[in-house]
Amino acid sequence: LAHQLCCAHAQRELPGAADAAPLENEWCWATQAADALVAMQKLVTEAIAAGADTIDPDALTTQIHHYHSAAQVGISQSATRSDAVMKKHHALARRLIDRQDDYLRFTRDWRVPADNNGTERDIRMIKLRQKVSGCLRTLSGAQQFCAIRSYLSTAAKHDRNFLDTLVMLAEGRPWLLAHQ
Repeated sequence: LAHQLCCAHAQRELPGAADAAPLENEWCWATQAADALVAMQKLVTEAIAAGADTIDPDALTTQIHHYHSAAQVGISQSATRSDAVMKKHHALARRLIDRQDDYLRFTRDWRVPADNNGTERDIRMIKLRQKVSGCLRTLSGAQQFCAIRSYLSTAAKHDRNFLDTLVMLAEGRPWLLAHQ
């Protein structure tokens, strides 16, 4: 699988660019780009739910156009890069254009999620445990914790109950993912 850039990260940055836009404008490039990303995610979700093989090509083309043209306007509006905020917004708009295929990969390959929230959630637990309890001070302890969390995370992604999965494991009957 090719790399998918996290749309959730872009969608967290875009409101900052919108908030910095002049108030006299009702339209903002960052808002349009964010709206287009949300609309494309909705198109994919609806197509999958409907059991479709493809997204409505006209609807997708329209949203890609909104996304691309908004980012182009963002580049031109922030071209002066007069301060740190403007430089940040210029870099965001430029990244949306330069890495468009990586941001929109989820529209072509439905195996790829639009964000990496699930992955970040899996990693966050070990950092939280380390912070709160001071555990995992040894490599062996961290490896054991990660193995258990990985096992439970995979089971949960396949609609398995945590407790049932752990009980099966303790009884020597581990749940194993059936390879397809």
